[in-house]
Amino acid sequence: MLRRDFIKLTAALGAASTLPLWSHSAWAAGRPSLPIPPILTPDAQGKISLVMQTGQMNWLPNVATQTWGVNGALLGPAVRLQRGQSVTVDIHNKLPQASTLHWHGLEIPGDVDGGPQALIQPGSTRTVAFTVEQSAATCWFHPHTHGTTGQQVMKGLGGLVLLEDDESSQLPLPKTWGQDDFPVILQDKRLDKAGQIEYQLDVISAAVGWFGDRMFTNGALYPQHIAPRGWLRLRFLNGCNARTLNLAASDNRPLYVIASDGGFLAEPVKLTELPIFMGERFEVMVDATDGKPFDIVTLPVKQMGMTLAPFDQPLPVLHIQPSLAQGIKSMPDSLVKLPVLPSSSGGTERFLQLMMDPKLDMMGMKALMDRYGHQAMAGMSMNHGSSNHNMAEMDHGKMDHGKMDHGDMQGMDHSKMSGMKQSHSSFDFSHANTINGKAFDMNKPMFEAKRGQYEKWTISGEGDMMLHPFHIHGTQFRILSENGKPPAAHRVGWKDTVLVEGARSEVLVRFNHLANAQQPYMAHCHLLEHEDTGMMLGFTVTA
Repeated sequence: MLRRDFIKLTAALGAASTLPLWSHSAWAAGRPSLPIPPILTPDAQGKISLVMQTGQMNWLPNVATQTWGVNGALLGPAVRLQRGQSVTVDIHNKLPQASTLHWHGLEIPGDVDGGPQALIQPGSTRTVAFTVEQSAATCWFHPHTHGTTGQQVMKGLGGLVLLEDDESSQLPLPKTWGQDDFPVILQDKRLDKAGQIEYQLDVISAAVGWFGDRMFTNGALYPQHIAPRGWLRLRFLNGCNARTLNLAASDNRPLYVIASDGGFLAEPVKLTELPIFMGERFEVMVDATDGKPFDIVTLPVKQMGMTLAPFDQPLPVLHIQPSLAQGIKSMPDSLVKLPVLPSSSGGTERFLQLMMDPKLDMMGMKALMDRYGHQAMAGMSMNHGSSNHNMAEMDHGKMDHGKMDHGDMQGMDHSKMSGMKQSHSSFDFSHANTINGKAFDMNKPMFEAKRGQYEKWTISGEGDMMLHPFHIHGTQFRILSENGKPPAAHRVGWKDTVLVEGARSEVLVRFNHLANAQQPYMAHCHLLEHEDTGMMLGFTVTA
């Protein structure tokens, strides 16, 4: 390269970070620019308008892929709210299907939380009002329509909620949205031969979840981001239906976790790999002061169905190109003071057993192997589940399923579970995932909690062995133990999702708002197809 050409290039890269967001694509030769969701704040009257609508994306040449989004074709804006701020949100449904909008991670009353009872019919509007009463955090919103949550998330519904407070505004962190502070929303999808989003709730997805063969970052395939030469703040969201991610930098530079689901940690936690489960968020600082480009990659994970190509190798999901523009040169050593964990003894204790119907377990695993081969098993043993059955050798035709008792399924209405494909007509898997032996009952909350009182919840995956990221509405909790072990350092802060996989996890929860029987809170597996097929419960909170 001639010297004058090098000077022109480096000058252009330096200028790129100062350009408006819409012009960044001019500098992304050969690769799409990272889409940055626009910031949406309440108007002078404290109001926000969100429109769930149809749209289309041009992911493939000469193909318009039909999508759903919020205030746009795919995904949605980043709603920024301040602690102590009261907001009124008008949610308009312009989709051809009923939907809801759940405020994932927000501590707000049950009647505005947006669970499956809060359906918004096509052409209708739902208005909710609440006041932000929690610490700064990166949360999100997504549909929560029982039986079709997985389908609607796959189509593209979702967006970020950025909660701010006085403490976060004083921290010396990157804060220039879309430059040194930017979201990384990761979602895998599958496109059919016509280039349309493919989704099917069948025996495989009911067992292991729906998974795609492409990874999208903020709705783009392997985009690049031109960033200042300094410390960068990446807000990761695993928005996948069922896929665990394991994030790293391609050159092994450290990732410093500064915040989890519910807000900042006490101090940055240095990692080289960051596992992140479905629905979780982590804020991560990365040092780009050396000016060298690098990729964010997701490494292979040991999860059934999730090791098929291209996920059997490190997969780049975002290219970061530092410019000549100077950025923040340091990272704070400490962040916020986390409150000391109160004692969990003497209070209410609850035990929740997560369990997949053994028939779904075996049928799903067999169908997975029949379709994709043994590679889909991610190197796992075929001895799987409570019965230690060897699926490669079992005669599934000799099983006596009439003796299986999976709880009282009365009162459930599965007729509206659109997209359901009964691969095995003799088996209705629409309620085959359970909590304490019962599939989700829309009309019957499972228990009542008391406002303001700490409770210890033990969530067990013993005898099930499937992956269950368990999410609780209406609270940010602290993890006491996770899958039988003390929580990792970057998971000791405020969380709304805990990992359960073949063992027990314990969390200390407290609910500061009320939730009635008509609009109860939910607690469920955030592998969306498990949620859609019954692994969810409703509960109330009373004074």
